[in-house]
Amino acid sequence: MKRAVFIHGWYGHPTDGWWPWLKTSLEERGFNVLSPQLPHEDKPQAKEWVEAIRRIVGTPDNELLLIGHSLGCITILKYLSTLKDGEQIKGSVLVAGFTEDLNFDGYDGSLANFFEEPIDWNKVCRHCPSSWVISSDNDPTVSKENHDRLLKLLGAQGIWEHGKLHMTGDDGIFELPSTLEVVNSLER
Repeated sequence: MKRAVFIHGWYGHPTDGWWPWLKTSLEERGFNVLSPQLPHEDKPQAKEWVEAIRRIVGTPDNELLLIGHSLGCITILKYLSTLKDGEQIKGSVLVAGFTEDLNFDGYDGSLANFFEEPIDWNKVCRHCPSSWVISSDNDPTVSKENHDRLLKLLGAQGIWEHGKLHMTGDDGIFELPSTLEVVNSLER
């Protein structure tokens, strides 16, 4: 059965922004969609979030899509690096993702625990053969360098959105058609 799991970001919630729209769109296409609220979204811990994904996903298979936003992207990548030999998912969609601790005005360093252990990028690519990276050209949090780095490390395909900031509900983004386009391309 086709499954999609959405992993929200820091201070995120599964009913924020474009996710409810995408969830409904995917369900209309026959997906079983899960959108958990991860623990302590205001003070997230990498190991706790990765373990939550493991419980929610159960057995990964080639019918599974993982869709992440912001911190949810690095969490997905950390989860993929824990999979066993032979386990593989269909693909991932990483929206406003980044590969290293952030550096922006007002940031207190509370996400540093997500970057203490390096990611085995080769292992991630073996477990997830198709990745897409969607970024906004005016994101105040995630730089173009982060987008380009993810593309290179994952051998991913990328989409640039124009003027969508960090692509949250607070940014007025309640639909994100490029995510659905990517899912459709992964289905072919």
